[in-house]
Amino acid sequence: MAGFSFAAWGNDLYTGRRSYPIVARRKRWFAVAGVLAIASVALLLFKPLSLGIDFRGGTEISIENASTTAQGPAIAAVQAVVPGDEPRVASVGSNALRIQTVTLKDEQVAQVKSALADAYGIDPATDLSVSTVGPTWGQGVSVRALWGVIVFVLAAAAFMAVYFRAWRMSVAAIVSMLADLLISAGVYALVGWEVTPSTIIGFLTILGFSLYDKMVVFDKVRENADGVLDQTRTTYAERANLAVNQTLVRSINTSVVALLPVGGILFVGALLLGAGTLRDLSLSLFVGIAVGTVSSLFLATPLDVALREREPRIAAHTAEVLARRAGAIDDAAELNVVGSIASQLRPGHHLGQAAQPRRKR
Repeated sequence: MAGFSFAAWGNDLYTGRRSYPIVARRKRWFAVAGVLAIASVALLLFKPLSLGIDFRGGTEISIENASTTAQGPAIAAVQAVVPGDEPRVASVGSNALRIQTVTLKDEQVAQVKSALADAYGIDPATDLSVSTVGPTWGQGVSVRALWGVIVFVLAAAAFMAVYFRAWRMSVAAIVSMLADLLISAGVYALVGWEVTPSTIIGFLTILGFSLYDKMVVFDKVRENADGVLDQTRTTYAERANLAVNQTLVRSINTSVVALLPVGGILFVGALLLGAGTLRDLSLSLFVGIAVGTVSSLFLATPLDVALREREPRIAAHTAEVLARRAGAIDDAAELNVVGSIASQLRPGHHLGQAAQPRRKR
């Protein structure tokens, strides 16, 4: 856009010269988040996450220096020994393959190795390695990962409730954070990549990033809302909306700085290296960071406002402010003050120097 300055735009948002009614349109954001959450649940139900061998157990065969990375010969070699199996074959780089099967016995492993050596022209003694993971170990990893998420969520909820001294703000942050996790899992199910320990690490990192981003926005909300009940010029929702606009540029900058290197790793991992740790980790991080940033602005704070306005004192204060603004209280001097402060929070109504206190003569 000609003449557009990102710095000036950010300054206008911070000072109130420019403002977007994000909190006022919270029903719209709630509807969008609800649709995405329902779609993610539907995806997880009809296209469940593909658990990796670390979670379901099985035998993994790695091939290096293969003459081709075609998957057909590997599938045929496995099914010739285990007819009912559907092996998962992935290319790793330009001359390597990774094959995952059900748990094979020693004689079955020997037969598969011989067939793969013939199919890909490799030396089974140096170019082929086999490892087996038991299902018990995988179940143990899954249970520990689940407990890790539960403990993290409970600890984060308790910390935020104590830090902000408002349990509704803690609830809003936790609900938004879980929505981030659900939508990220839905995207992962849609892509169809395997869930590996690297994916779990990525999901846990998402929770940390999402919580940090919401803490920054909520800290600004708390700062703006300090003493809101001691005046009748602005409502809690308007001050929260100002906080969201003031942190909008910071959130964009933080997410872009985080997404650029993660996107680079995702490109290298997915397109150049193929299946592997980098690909699994970077996809979950990329989606989670993007969703977490958006939810901090468009879901967490509007949800906090919706919950706080259920408090009798906040509801009464909001009603009083709106009544004064609508002219229910015949106080012309007060209305002039109300008009100046309210317009500062609306797009294009910043009063500049006119909003500053007048010097006594």
